[in-house]
Amino acid sequence: MRILLTRPQQDAVRFAELLQARGHQPLCAALLSVRFFDGPVLTLAGVSAILATSANGVRALARRTKERALPLFAVGPQTADAARAAGFEKIEFSDGDAATLAEAMLGWLKPDSGVLLHAASADNEGRLKTLLAEEGYRVAVQVLYEIIAIHKLPDLAREALAQKGLDAVTVFSRNSALALQDCIDRAGLSEACRGLVAVCISAAAAEALAPLPFRSVVIAEKPNQNAMLDAVERAAALA
Repeated sequence: MRILLTRPQQDAVRFAELLQARGHQPLCAALLSVRFFDGPVLTLAGVSAILATSANGVRALARRTKERALPLFAVGPQTADAARAAGFEKIEFSDGDAATLAEAMLGWLKPDSGVLLHAASADNEGRLKTLLAEEGYRVAVQVLYEIIAIHKLPDLAREALAQKGLDAVTVFSRNSALALQDCIDRAGLSEACRGLVAVCISAAAAEALAPLPFRSVVIAEKPNQNAMLDAVERAAALA
């Protein structure tokens, strides 16, 4: 399949490689960019462990501290991979979202073990902190980066849509879905979606795409990269 990837560039490159290995033809068109916040070095004094709900959270934290010995609890395998690449030594990961990470924490660390630092984005809704607080954990949220939407489709992506040169599009977050909808509306290409399958990481992402007339929508069984790869294969059967 010819697949449009809308992830930030650094994440899209790896996913494109995985798609190519399965015989697909990816076209990267990052509709989100990541801006890491500069600031003083984080000492992490009094912190017993780190919580990471995205690979970008790990990258943002790694820029602000040399600490790598603290346990790091990641939301999924991709975030764990980013932690390994950054040099963190003690890593555990769940396989889902904030809720599954909060549930897994009960088996990894006792609530009275100390403060947990959540390396978060500016649009963090505080769900993980709320869930863990209900179990007695203390969570400090450190906002380290923001996701910025790009409001124009790259030329190659716009041409591919206009010329019906795509079979599917992958959407890894609600923010990506909103950015894609905005870009397609601005380009006047809504009707071009009628021949495409939208592969979404979650129901929330699919809901954000609802105004666009995709031929069909496939939702990953779990909110992670491997499940998205499986969802692409299900989409291929529909294309």
